[in-house]
Amino acid sequence: MTTQHNAAPGQISYASDLLRPVRIWLYALASFVLLIVVVGGITRLTESGLSITSWKPISGIIPPLNDAQWQAEFDAYKQIPQYTVLNSWMSLGDFKYIFFWEWLHRLLARTLGLIFIVPFLVFLVQKRLSRQLAWPLFTLFILGGFQGLLGWWMVSSGLSELTSVSQYRLAAHLTAASLLFVALIYVARSLEPGRVLGRVTRWHLVTGVILGVLLIIQIGAGAFVAGLDAGMGYNTWPLMDGAIIPKGLLIMDPAWRNFFENALTVQFIHRCIAYGITAYVAYLIWRRNKDGGFGGVHGWLPRIGFLVLLQVALGIATLLTNVPISLAVGHQCLAFMLAGSIFGYIADMRRAR
Repeated sequence: MTTQHNAAPGQISYASDLLRPVRIWLYALASFVLLIVVVGGITRLTESGLSITSWKPISGIIPPLNDAQWQAEFDAYKQIPQYTVLNSWMSLGDFKYIFFWEWLHRLLARTLGLIFIVPFLVFLVQKRLSRQLAWPLFTLFILGGFQGLLGWWMVSSGLSELTSVSQYRLAAHLTAASLLFVALIYVARSLEPGRVLGRVTRWHLVTGVILGVLLIIQIGAGAFVAGLDAGMGYNTWPLMDGAIIPKGLLIMDPAWRNFFENALTVQFIHRCIAYGITAYVAYLIWRRNKDGGFGGVHGWLPRIGFLVLLQVALGIATLLTNVPISLAVGHQCLAFMLAGSIFGYIADMRRAR
């Protein structure tokens, strides 16, 4: 790795920056992950995720090409509870619509593996990657493959007894996707050449990491909301079921089940985490303004604050309008963008030390 990360800004030329193609590739991969998340959100909201009842990593790339193949796929779908309980009214034409979204989601996931491994091997041959960088990047490739396994594990939960996927497995799948996304952003940002200006202390790093962890937890909590369709109820704000703290939060026994299976409790937790993140970011901005302003690396903080406010507004709008697909997908997409910004800030702070 020949790029000097401690050089002054402006002293690195594109010709001497061997890692520039690597950074572009990593940012492109992160953007592709975000696209997969968007399509996955549409797949979930259109209840398309169980339309393909088998996992064929290679042959599954090709969709049905004739009437007999379409009918075979439809017949397989008719065997699962979602069809017999909820969708027995469906025609073959209706089935083709939900099949498309699940097929596209899986196709994009497979494509991600291809656009990862091919440039990775090219960069190895070109000797753009040191051993210290190649192994972490290969670990991200493994994480991407594991994400595919999680996806099928999630789908399989809805093929025998449930009429939708398990909210536990959905949360695992989405959380893993968020970890892959922020890791790609973090590594790409860490490879930027030049010096990062600004004074960074251990306190800044620790508070930034805490914020990142809170955001990942919130994304997981949002997956539980989605998995239980908890956003379809209690569509008022700031009151919830007519109260600030609604009744029935711990109605299930044992009590721990409420945090993952009670739609009221799950939505309430998601709201509370959002309030906590908003207050925490407001505190960080206040503290930074008091301690020296937002020059250099700390210029990330006002942008993060803006994204938090936008995300809160979008979340409230999604709830009050009974979760339309456009707003719900936008809310999920913005959560990932916010997480990416936070981990970009963390990466820059580490470069400034």
